[in-house]
Amino acid sequence: MAGGGECIGDGDVGILQSLHDLINDVAKICAAGGFKDLFRKDCTDLGRRISLLSHLIDEIRECDGDFGPLDLSSSSSSSSSSSCLSDLLFALQNAKRLLLVAGNFDSNEDGAAKKISFQFQCVTWKLEKALCNIQYDQFGISEEVQEQVELVRAQLRRATERYGPTNSSVLSRASSQPLDKELDLEQLSTRAFGSLHIDNIGNIDHEVMAKMGNVASDKSSGGHTSDHVIHGMKRGVNSPASSEQNLLKEIDSNADTKSNPSSKTEEETKKPDSVIMPEDFLCPISLEIMRDPVIVATGQTYERSYIQRWIDSGNVTCPKTQQKLQNFTLTTNYVLRSLISQWCAEHNVEQPTAIVTGKIKKSDGSFRDVSGDIVTIQELVHKLSSRLVDEHRAAVREIRSLSKRSTDNRILIAEAGAIPLLVNLLTTDDVLTQENAVTSILNLSIYENNKGLIMLAGAIPSIVQVLRNGSMEARENAAATLFSLSLADENKIIIGASGAIPALVELLQNGSPRGKKDAATALFNLCIYQGNKGRAVRAGIITALLSMLTESNGTMVDEALTILSVLAGHQEAKVAIVKAGTIPVLVDLMRTGLPRNKENSVAILLALCKRDVDNLACLARLGAVIPLMELTKSGTERAQRKATSLLELLRRLQQL
Repeated sequence: MAGGGECIGDGDVGILQSLHDLINDVAKICAAGGFKDLFRKDCTDLGRRISLLSHLIDEIRECDGDFGPLDLSSSSSSSSSSSCLSDLLFALQNAKRLLLVAGNFDSNEDGAAKKISFQFQCVTWKLEKALCNIQYDQFGISEEVQEQVELVRAQLRRATERYGPTNSSVLSRASSQPLDKELDLEQLSTRAFGSLHIDNIGNIDHEVMAKMGNVASDKSSGGHTSDHVIHGMKRGVNSPASSEQNLLKEIDSNADTKSNPSSKTEEETKKPDSVIMPEDFLCPISLEIMRDPVIVATGQTYERSYIQRWIDSGNVTCPKTQQKLQNFTLTTNYVLRSLISQWCAEHNVEQPTAIVTGKIKKSDGSFRDVSGDIVTIQELVHKLSSRLVDEHRAAVREIRSLSKRSTDNRILIAEAGAIPLLVNLLTTDDVLTQENAVTSILNLSIYENNKGLIMLAGAIPSIVQVLRNGSMEARENAAATLFSLSLADENKIIIGASGAIPALVELLQNGSPRGKKDAATALFNLCIYQGNKGRAVRAGIITALLSMLTESNGTMVDEALTILSVLAGHQEAKVAIVKAGTIPVLVDLMRTGLPRNKENSVAILLALCKRDVDNLACLARLGAVIPLMELTKSGTERAQRKATSLLELLRRLQQL
């Protein structure tokens, strides 16, 4: 724990139990699956983020027993803690009910998708605001859990923005209404969307699939919540009818502002969000502006990458009409592409992509004509799906070469729709093709915008398969790809849950020198996320790291210490590090290692010895005082601070 905690009152204990139960309920709903395809990503993302809050609730529940009551000078601190817990409970109740509503979504209901999208925005916004009010110091929340909660908050903020323009006043009033019989939120949403245009709902990637599934209905609207808790959550809220009327007035006011440009500020007028995108320019699958529109056999137009992924997933029907596709030919819609380009130029909206314009903007603001490159790359991408082994093998080899040369090539290759096809080739039996495919994806991932496309293509399971079973070169590049993708915080969670960590640990133990380096880099980055630390420990990473510390050549000492420094604050890792006999090795490195090694060694030892008398006693027996004193004089600035803190702990131990 990070420090002293506040006494938990009897009422708060009931709230905490309800919070615990709600998080478990959400986890069960998500585990059951069956979400309708249009909102599957929204449901799984929301459920995953809520599940990450379980450690927070556990530490709050433990805080009273660990620290005992504090003498609070006033009741304001206690009142604020109860308030923030009630806000969080309210947000989680609405999240649970929304998951059940979205799970039974009826795509035939007029405007239903917009209603649910608005509800997702409200719930996401409310949940982030509730977490914002959690006072870590009052509950003695550990640094690791604080880091985890801040990660969830950052994800929720980004998700709220992706749903469309945010109006804090409207979202606050909308999210203050419980999703139960007291207020028919769907009816409210119908009226709200009648006057408020929310044009960016499609900013979250939705796939319209033909399959349908169901989630069991919520059997109780109240759960374990006591009446006085519900009453507390509704503080300051008017009666349902008046609240709804006031909210609608604010929504209508917001809509009036949109419909009357003269009432907007100059800054708002300049915003692209104020321009309504023609519906014909939006892909029916993603609901985003099309960059490379293509026509399918039924005559419908889609964004190339989305319809290609639809087909690659084994679907044989048109997503919009549900008619069977007579063939899978994708024909570029040049007329629509030109219209989109002209419209974007006229309305000062950023041009979709280089595939549309045939030009790429250079760093000096000028444009380079890449129309010739586009033709070449599109021909190569077309060959990736060839049934002739020699043809797609040659194409992927050339794409690997092109993707290595320049950022422009990485942009063009991704925009030509290569990523889903490269992902398909990761599971080929042809060793050379597999090596070139995974290396191409690695090269493409260097460009930041491509990371999302790679994740969208569902690449992680296939990359992990290559990491487990591929040639050594393929495994090395698969590990490097996971590192590149894990630079985005949300991807750390997805990669960690995919089974990648045990495969990376195995490569760390038995790979080539380069493979070990790539695995170490990926594992370090993944273990920055709290939830992956336990996975790494259970995969045997401590044994592998200790072996690296004691190798005679010492080539991996830096990497091993860096990873250990990230893990040492995690309780499960701490126990495993001590049990493996790592403390004597760290003391020895503190004496004889390079300056950076000494710095990391003393940092790890400090993390292991905080609040642990046994580890401190072990350190004293090993004669650590002398090297620690030397570090306080000649070590790096960080090493001096850590050594001073550790010496102070040893001094206190002697006084006991």
